[in-house]
Amino acid sequence: MAVATKPTYSEQDIIEGCVKGDRKFQELLYHTYSSKMFSVCLRYANEYATAEDLLQEGFVKVFKNMEKFRGEGSFEGWIRRIFVNNSIEHFRKKANMYVVQETEALTYEYYDDNALSKLMKEDLLKLIQSLSSGYRTIFNLYVIEGYSHKEIAVMLGVTEGTSKSQLARARYLLQKKIVDLMPHMKYELPDQEASI
Repeated sequence: MAVATKPTYSEQDIIEGCVKGDRKFQELLYHTYSSKMFSVCLRYANEYATAEDLLQEGFVKVFKNMEKFRGEGSFEGWIRRIFVNNSIEHFRKKANMYVVQETEALTYEYYDDNALSKLMKEDLLKLIQSLSSGYRTIFNLYVIEGYSHKEIAVMLGVTEGTSKSQLARARYLLQKKIVDLMPHMKYELPDQEASI
C-alpha cells in the first residue's frame, strides 16, 4: 500500500506562489518563518500582545512586497529586515524614543559581562523588554542585528553619538538589572571609569 506524502516545495516555489497571491504558499511562508520572526518582534516589543501585533503587521508587509525580493542575499534576511523596520516604525510612531542625547563623555560603573551567560534566554529577553523603547531598539539593532552606529543613526534619524550613548546606557541598565538579580556578579573596573 502506497503511503501518501506531503508535497515539498522549494523556497523559490513558495516565493513565486506568494507573489501570485496563492493562500497555500502564504500559509507555508507564515509557518516557515513565524516563530523566528516572532522572536524578532518580542525583542523590540515590551509585551507579548504588542509582539503579536508586530508579527501580523510584518507578514502583511512581506506579502505586499514579495515581488520586490530580487534574490540578492538570503530570503530569510530580507524578511527579517522587513520585521526590524516595521518594529522600528511602530515604536517611532508610539513614543519619543530618543530622549537621551549625545554627551561629551559618559562614565558608568561596569559589571561582569559574564553575568549575561548565566541567565536563561527567556530571562534575558524579559530584561531587554524592560528597557525603554529607545534603549531597547538601539540595543537590538547594534548587539543582535549587527548594524553599525552609522547605520542606526540613518535608520532612526539620530546622530551616531546618540546611538552610542543610548547603547552604553542600555548596556549599563541591563548589567545593573542582572547584578540586582545576582549580586555576587559585581565587578568594578580598577580605575572606576569607562569612557564610551
